Amino acid sequence: MELLRNITLRVSTFILMRLFFFCIVFFFFISCYTPKRDCLPFHKGTFEFETIVNNVLEKSRFIRNDTLEIEFYKGEVDSATVRWVNDCECVLTRINPETNQDKRPIRMRILTTKKDSYTFEYSLVGDYKNTQRGTIKKVK
Repeated sequence: MELLRNITLRVSTFILMRLFFFCIVFFFFISCYTPKRDCLPFHKGTFEFETIVNNVLEKSRFIRNDTLEIEFYKGEVDSATVRWVNDCECVLTRINPETNQDKRPIRMRILTTKKDSYTFEYSLVGDYKNTQRGTIKKVK
């Protein structure tokens, strides 16, 4: 009987060690995954952004080239300079700010890309606690 207990203990220990090893290997492969980011096609073009404001879906359309972004929202036009920090991160600064809040630049970072859209996060420069996320679709 004692021999049977020793064999059972060794087999269960072996199984637990194998399971532990496979879990480590699995987590290793998951941690190496990086999302696809091909940001250069999104430096220029016409884009649409949809967001919910007060339970209403709002659409914004903007045109961007390497250094300028012109936004059309609710019949108003706004423009900002674009300074690319790297291929997937830029800083937007409004050209004609109306308030002190508008004077603060916005940091925008592309997280993932697809064929005609990208997911991004944005916040006021230096205010990383209030980071928001969204998805932008490339129209042209």
